[in-house]
Formats: sequence, structure tokens, C-alpha cells
Amino acid sequence: MAKRETPPLDSLNKKKKEKEKKMEENTKHQQEENVDDKQLHQGFSGDEEELTESESDGPVLSEDEDYVSADGDDSLHNDSGEENEGGSSESHQGIEESDSSEDEVAPRNTIGDVPLEWYKDEEHVGYDIAGKKIKKKVRQDKLDSFLASADDSKNWHKIYDEYNDEEVELTKRETRLIRRLLKGKAPHAEFDPYAPYVDWFKWDDAKHPLSNAPEPKRRFIPSKWESKKVVEYVRAIRKGLIKFDKPKEEPRLYLLWGDDSSSTEKAGHGLAYIPAPKSKLPGHDESYNPSLEYIPTQEEINSYQLMYEEDRPKFIPRRFLSLRSVPAYENAVKESFDRCLDLYLCPRARKKRINIDPESLKPKLPSRKDLKPYPVTCYLEYKGHKGAVMSISTEASGQWIASGSIDGSVRVWEVETGRCLRVWEVGEAVHYVAWNPLPGLHILAVSAGQDVLLLNTGLGNDEEQKNIEQLLRIETPGSMDDSGNTTSIVSWAQDDKHGGIRLKHFKTVSSVEWHRKGDYLSTVMPAGESRAILIHQLSKKITQRIPFKLHGLPVSSIFHPTRSIFFISTKKNVRVYDLLKQKLIKKLETGLREVSSIAVHPAGDNVIVGSREGKLCWFDMDLSSQPYRILKCHPKDITNVAFHHSYPLFATCSDDCTAYVFHGMVYSDLNQNPLIVPLEILRGHTSTNGRGVMDCKFHPRQPWLFTAGADSVIKLYCH
Repeated sequence: MAKRETPPLDSLNKKKKEKEKKMEENTKHQQEENVDDKQLHQGFSGDEEELTESESDGPVLSEDEDYVSADGDDSLHNDSGEENEGGSSESHQGIEESDSSEDEVAPRNTIGDVPLEWYKDEEHVGYDIAGKKIKKKVRQDKLDSFLASADDSKNWHKIYDEYNDEEVELTKRETRLIRRLLKGKAPHAEFDPYAPYVDWFKWDDAKHPLSNAPEPKRRFIPSKWESKKVVEYVRAIRKGLIKFDKPKEEPRLYLLWGDDSSSTEKAGHGLAYIPAPKSKLPGHDESYNPSLEYIPTQEEINSYQLMYEEDRPKFIPRRFLSLRSVPAYENAVKESFDRCLDLYLCPRARKKRINIDPESLKPKLPSRKDLKPYPVTCYLEYKGHKGAVMSISTEASGQWIASGSIDGSVRVWEVETGRCLRVWEVGEAVHYVAWNPLPGLHILAVSAGQDVLLLNTGLGNDEEQKNIEQLLRIETPGSMDDSGNTTSIVSWAQDDKHGGIRLKHFKTVSSVEWHRKGDYLSTVMPAGESRAILIHQLSKKITQRIPFKLHGLPVSSIFHPTRSIFFISTKKNVRVYDLLKQKLIKKLETGLREVSSIAVHPAGDNVIVGSREGKLCWFDMDLSSQPYRILKCHPKDITNVAFHHSYPLFATCSDDCTAYVFHGMVYSDLNQNPLIVPLEILRGHTSTNGRGVMDCKFHPRQPWLFTAGADSVIKLYCH
């Protein structure tokens, strides 16, 4: 029978010591865990009794016991030797958890990486794996949740899972992981951060180094590439391609009492620099022990009191036996403050003063004698109206002039004699009169109330009269628009009383303007909204609206003197349209409070605009959409503006009973700006009901100006 071998005594003692050492370590871990439970319990705001309370499922285990005795076997008190040690290692391997994500429990909510804010206004927080909605639980208010947490001793173990909308209670293992993370340790207790270093190289019996290659030859001879580079640098330095910064030599000598060196440097750079004023250097009289000749007598001190303060000496010398006996200077703070003011208020740069004669700043305008002829004096008066004359218009030849008044009468005057040739009694206040621009068509357009009358003046020879009568005859009643449909905007009717045509509008007509060819005329109805401006064709007896949208309340309209361009002025702006292309060309920004009148230069590239605030704007359309000049000439409203057809003159009239005459020369050279020179102020009208001069027009051939006043008088000013 074989004899059983007994283990040697040394090995038994060694195993026994290892078991005792292990028991001591477990006891030490047990004590650390109890202390950590208290700290963690305080962090979760729980009760202190929870840390010492044992759970119903078993005793509280230490970090190492969680893996050693998880299956109920206590290997610490088993003395069975190696077999028990093998069993404990097997139990340790049995409870080891895997780090694979497949072993984790899938979340109940399957919405994925979706912000929970999307479910903020819904009744559910997501969907489970079966596709059913996960309803939101009723949340307790803060007071109920606080009372519930005070009653529940295990509340500090619970956390709220917002993703699945449920409360989760932490297990002991999770608590231990959190505790270790708070301490800054590894989450798993079996991990050893200070494991011994394993040297994978076998150093035993190593007689030679890892590499025994001989040293290369290039380590023992000079590099030819480096020598070539050095030669390149040397040649570049000799040629001056590489320059070194010379060190600045600091001056050894400097002024003890000033900083003139800095001013010299700044003056050397071409700067007009003025150094700060220097304080006065002390002299013999400021000495604490001056000579007797510097010390004033008592009589001199008394004489100082009789002087003015600015004439007195600032310092009276005194004599002291030693420097210790010198008292504090009473004006030290004041003189320091004055010195700061000198530095603060000192000019730091020289400014060259330019002596300019104020007269040289005025623009050089030509003499008025060189700009003659222009209207200066009143030559003739046309009297006969009983009310304010609202509008006047001159005939193309300049022999006749027509006028309309608020007394309901329209008169035709002979210009040279002042004789009234003909009178029409319209019956309503006349707002505007306009003579046909063609010399052979002596037709007068009159706006009175809602009607526009086209009157035959009876002038001209028999052939001209026959042509006029044919034009002013309406064969079919009604008006046709451009599409051939009868419109109700304006009705064309024969006026047998006055021998002409009556155009009946639906609103009051404020102005009438003829086209240069004499076949078209435009009317403005400020209250007409989208149909405020209409264009009438005399030959076809039709009326059509302009194909443009009106922006604002229209004030007046005018045709271009040479091109198919139409000007529409509103209260704020002037818009320029092309009638053939039917599009907007330019928008003139006046910047005025309210536009009152508009006139176009005979060349067509310049426009003047009058306003209700007494300002006149000159626009050069080739230059800009902003005013070229703004003249503040009248203290009251400007009622009308006008250009002369052949002379470089334009005029304005106002409610201040004056008319201003200007010289306005427009050059053919585009690089030269228009020349505007004020010439004369024409007076003579009297104010009636707060109104002054209502209209002004130039003679078509002579430098004469007609003015119509609210005093029912028409004046002719000649040169």
C-alpha cells in the first residue's frame, strides 16, 4: 500500500500566512466600506441608518467578497488546502461579468437617439419594443415628492430615468461602482493600477548590444552640402543681399532738466511737434540760505501787498540757518496742479493758420449786366376779372394770352395792347387754362370743376377755323378706350353753348397739359385714385388711363418737350415714364414736404420742382436722381414754376406776392454743370385772402413774364 505523502512543513506555514494576510485585508476593506457608506449616504441626502441596516437578502459584502463568496462558499475559513483554493478560483471565474453590449438589458423605450423635447407636449414618451406607446406617469409636485422621500428610507438609492419615465433603484454593486468613481479609483476592485512591469525582452546572458553595426563614414568627414550652403551665405553677405540690423547706439549724453532729445527726433521725422513747457529752474532766491542781496526788506514786503496779485512776486526769499529748519512749502500742491494744467492744456502740434478772405468763398457769378435781357419792370396790367386769377396761358405765336378766374370766366387778351378780345362764362371756378401748342390750332383747354372744356377761340383764318370746327365736332356720343369698349371714366359731349367739346370727369380736375403735337392732352384728378391721370386724344375722341401704378397722391403731370416721356409728380417724388416702352425710367427724390408744381427745360434733361415750403429743386436727370441744387427763395408756398422756351430763364411765383427770375444756363458739354444765377425779384401784386401770385408764364418769343395774382390782376414784366 502506497504511503500518502504529507506536504512539507514550510509549505504549510506559507499557506497559513497567506490565509491570515488575506483575512486581514478583508477586514480592512470591511472597515473602509462602512466609512464610504456614510460618505455616500450624505452625498445622496439619505438617512444615516440606511448605511448600517442589513438587507433582507443577505449581509453587506465588501468589495472583494462580492466575487469570492457570491455562490455561498466561504473560502476564508476553509482549511482544506489547495482544493479549496481551486474551488474559490472557479467560483470567482463563474460570477465574472462580460463587457459585451449584448449582455446588457435593452431599454424599454425604443425611440433611439431622439431629443425628448419632441415628446414634451405629448401624452407618451416613446414606444416599447412591441410598438405600443409608453404613457407618461403622473408626476408628483415638489411637496408630495419631498414628503415621500422623507418617509422612504431607501429613497437615496433611487434615481429618475427620464428616457424610460421611471424610477430606478440602484443595486449594491452599482452603489459600490459609484463610490469608487467618486474616490477617483477604478470602478472594478479586481483591477490593479500598480501592476508590476513585465519586461518582455530576455536580458539573461546578453553580451552584445541590440545593434552592432559599424559607424558610417559620413560621421567622420565634413559635409560637402553644408560647405556649399555656407559659401552661398558668404557670397550673399558680400554682395549685400543679406543685411544685418545694426544695433542702435544709445546716446551717452542727455539733458538733465529736459527731454529735448525726444522733440528733436520727432521734428526730424517731419512732424510739427511742440515740446511740453518746462518748469522754471530754481535760482539763488529759492535757496534756503540766499545772499543778503536777494532777501527783501520789510518795506519791500509791504509794497508787495499794494501790488496787483498778478504783479506780485510768486516767491519771497527767506534765510534759514540749516536745511532742517526749512518748513513745508505752502504752495506745493497748488504749483503741482498748475504744472499739470500746463502739461494738459499745452498744444501738441503746430497748426498752420490760413488767412482766407470771406469774399473769396462766395461762388464767382457773372454780372447781371452780362445776363440781360430778363424781365425787370411791370409794363402792362390786364384788368377785368372779378376774382383771383388762377391760371394763365400764352398762345404759340405770343400775340394772345388766356386767363381763368374763380369768378367762372375765361378771357382772351391781346398781349401788346391789353385789350380783352373774348369772354366765356363757364359757371364754375376755373382752375386751369392751357393753349394748344400748335400755331394753327387755336383751341383752349379749360378745367372747371369736373369738366374740361375744349373751346374754339375764333382766331386764325378761314381754313384754320374749318379745321378747328371739324376737330371739335363729335359725331357719336360716348368715349371709346383703346380696347374699343365704351367707358364710364370720361364722357365726350358737344357743348353748343360755348362752341366746343365738354369732357365730363367723375372728380374735380386740377390741371390740364397738352402734348407737343397738339393732339393729346392729360388731365389730373387728385381724388381719382387709380384713374387720377387720364390721357385724351382729340382726333379720335377717346380717353385712356396711363398704364402705370400711381404711388401717392398726384399733383401735376407734364409731357416731355421732345420725346415720348411722361412726368408725374406726387407730393413727395417725381416719376419719369416712357410711354412707348411703358416702363419707369427714373424716380426723382425731392426730399420736400409737399410738391406743388413742376416744369421741364426745353432741352428735356433738366427739371425744376417747386414745393409748399418755399424751396426750389433743380434736377439734372443725366447726373443723379437727387437734386443738383436746392434754393430756399420764398418764405411762403411756391404756386408755380416755369421755363422760357428760348432764353436761359426760369421763374417762380409764390404766395408772398413776389416772383423770382433766375438765369439757368444748360450747357451741351456734359462735364459742365448748369449755371444758376438769381436775377430779379418782381413785386407789385397785393395779398388777398392770404394768397399772392397764383401763376406765372413766359412769353414764347420775348424775355417777358406774365404773372396772375389773387388780386384779380394780370401783370406783364418786360426787360
